[in-house]
Parts: sequence; C-alpha cells; structure tokens
Amino acid sequence: MVRRSLNDLLTIDLHADALARQQWRDFGNGLSMSRLAREGQRELVLYRIAADASPDAFVKHEHIGGELYLVLRGTIIDETGEYEKGDIVFLDPHSVHTLRAIGETIVLVFWPAGVRLVD
Repeated sequence: MVRRSLNDLLTIDLHADALARQQWRDFGNGLSMSRLAREGQRELVLYRIAADASPDAFVKHEHIGGELYLVLRGTIIDETGEYEKGDIVFLDPHSVHTLRAIGETIVLVFWPAGVRLVD
C-alpha cells in the first residue's frame, strides 16, 4: 500500500452541478456509484457515500490488479488506515479490504483489472 497526501500540491473543488449531472447507480444503502469509463476489466468510477450510509455499505472485496483512489471529499477508513480529502492511495494487486466512510464522502477510483467479492 502506498499513500500520499496531495493537499500541498493541489486544491480539490468539486462542482455540485457536474456531480448532479452524473448518472448514479444507487445501491439503496447510502452508497452510489457513477461509472466514468470502462474498457475490459479496467474501470474508472466515482463513489458517493452519504453521511448516514449503512456501516456495511461496502462489502469485503479483492482488487485483482490493485486499486488507485483519490479521496475528493470526506474520509475513508479500511483495514490499512484512514484517508482524508486529498489523499491518493494505491493498494497492491490482490489486496482485500472493506471500506467505510465518515461523513459525506466522494472518492475517485481506478481498478486496472476489476474487483472480486470475497466471502
């Protein structure tokens, strides 16, 4: 796992109107996903997690080719740590984790080789 805060390099300013225009898939538990791009198993998505999202909104999963994500708003917590707005994180191939969010959270995620749910 590699982590770096980008807060000393950039300012993240999300545009509410642009976010509202995205096509969101609502999972019904406070978690929504908007697919930005997909080619084969590679995928770029936005996750929006409501402040009152179910603690188990995310299920345990494995990232076949790893995962790269940038926290755009809020805070994400998993087994490896706590990540805040401006943090960019890379999880190694075959890494397994379960996420939860603190407050309203938006995360930009890239999967180079897809995701597999873990029992």
